[in-house]
Amino acid sequence: MRILIFVTQLTAMTTQEEYQQDLRKVQGSDFTHSWVSSSAFLFYLQVFCFCALLLGGCYMLYTKRFHKPDVTIQESTLYTPVYK
Repeated sequence: MRILIFVTQLTAMTTQEEYQQDLRKVQGSDFTHSWVSSSAFLFYLQVFCFCALLLGGCYMLYTKRFHKPDVTIQESTLYTPVYK
């Protein structure tokens, strides 16, 4: 009877140890559990997004820059008015 109890405890301990090892492997490579790799990734993601927005804004300002419209003005409202 004692041998049977010992064997079940031993198998339960090995499965528990295997589970803990697998859990450590997963947590080591998981994004949410590794503070160092996730913070570096988020920093470079922010830098990339900031640069993309900056370049996109500069491109939009370059392509949609202000063009002086060609407006017709009445000759009577000029600095030196011309009358008919």
